Amino acid sequence: MFDYETLRLIWWVLISVLLIGFVVTDGFDMGVGTLLPIIGKSDDERRMMINSIAPHWEGNQVWLVLAAGAIFAAWPAAYATAFSGFYVAMMLTLFALFFRPVGFDYRSKVANPRWKTSWDWGIFVGSTVPPIIFGVAFGNLLQGVPFVLDEYLRANYQGGFFALLNPFALLVGVFSLCLFVLQGSTWLQMKTEGKLYERARKVTLIMAPIATLLFAIAGIWLAKGIDGFVISSNIDHNGVSNPLIKMVEVQPGAWLHNYSDYPITMIAPLVGLLFPLIAFVMSYFKHSGFAFFATSITQFGVLLTCAVSMFPFIMPSSLNPSHSLTVWDSTSSEVTLNIMTIAAAIFLPIILLYTSFGYIKMFGRVGKEFLAKHKHSAY
Repeated sequence: MFDYETLRLIWWVLISVLLIGFVVTDGFDMGVGTLLPIIGKSDDERRMMINSIAPHWEGNQVWLVLAAGAIFAAWPAAYATAFSGFYVAMMLTLFALFFRPVGFDYRSKVANPRWKTSWDWGIFVGSTVPPIIFGVAFGNLLQGVPFVLDEYLRANYQGGFFALLNPFALLVGVFSLCLFVLQGSTWLQMKTEGKLYERARKVTLIMAPIATLLFAIAGIWLAKGIDGFVISSNIDHNGVSNPLIKMVEVQPGAWLHNYSDYPITMIAPLVGLLFPLIAFVMSYFKHSGFAFFATSITQFGVLLTCAVSMFPFIMPSSLNPSHSLTVWDSTSSEVTLNIMTIAAAIFLPIILLYTSFGYIKMFGRVGKEFLAKHKHSAY
C-alpha cells in the first residue's frame, strides 16, 4: 500500500496524534481529579466536579490504551526498552490509576464524610501522579536514556528509578501537571456554575501564566543546557530495522536543528507559549468555551514541540548514542505497518465519531439541579 519510509512517517504522525488525543481528553478529567479536594468545598461541589467528567473519563482512557498499543506494535524496540528503563515509574502510574475508577464508584456508596474525603484524596492521587510521571519520562527522553543494545538488539538499561528524578525531568513533570490542571480548570468553567465556576476560573488565571513561564524555562534550558542527538551517517529510510548500523553524535543545540531546517515547525513552540495566555484572556472575559479550546491547542503545541525537537529519534541512548532508537531503524516490518495502517483507517474515525457523539449528547452544565434530578444515577 505504502512504501516503508512513508509507513514509518505515518506511524510517527499517528502515535503523536494518539498521544495528543490522550493529553487533551484525559488531560481535563485528570485535571478535574487533581482539583477535586482543592476547589471543591462541599460534597455537592465535589459531586458536580466528578459528574462533569463522569460520562467521558472511561472513554478518554481509550486514547492512552491506543497509544500504548500502537507503540507496542509499531515501535516494539522502544516499547521494550521503555519498560526496562521506566518499569518502576510505569508501575507507580498504573497503581495510581487504580484509585480513579474505584474512587468514582465507591465514594458516594457510604454517607460518612471521612469515607468520602478519603476517596476524594484517592482520586487526587490517581489524577496527579500520572501527569507528573509522563512529564518526567519526556524530560528524560530529551536528555537520553542510559541503555545499550547487544548484538541481538536486546536492551540493557543501566540506570535507576531515582536517576530519572533529575532537575530538568522534574521541571517537565511539574509543567505537565500544570497543563493538566489548566485543562481541567477550563473544563470546569464550561461545566459548572456559581462559586465553583469562579474558583475554576481563578485557577485558570493563575495557572495560565505559570504554564507559559515553565514552558519558556524548559525551552531555554533545552536549547542552552542540554545536548541533543543527530544522525551523522547515511541511513536508509527504507532499510531494515537495525539501530546498530548508524552513527549518532551528541551536539549542543542539536534539538533545535529541525526548526532551522523547517521554519514552519516553529509554529509548535509558539502555540505552546501563546495559547495559555489566550486561555487567560478568554477566562478573564468569561468565554469558557474559547478558554477550553485554547488550553486544548496548548496541549497540541507542547506535545508537537517535543515530537518535532526529537525527530527522528524515539528514544536516544545517553550511554552509546549510536544505539539510539529512531523512526528509521526501530519500527515493525513493512507488512505489519501496512496492516496497522488499514486498521487505523477503519477504527480511528469510528472512535472519533462515537467520542464526539458522547460529548454532544452530554453537553451542558452540571449544577445542583442536575444532582437533584439524577440523585439515583449520578456519582
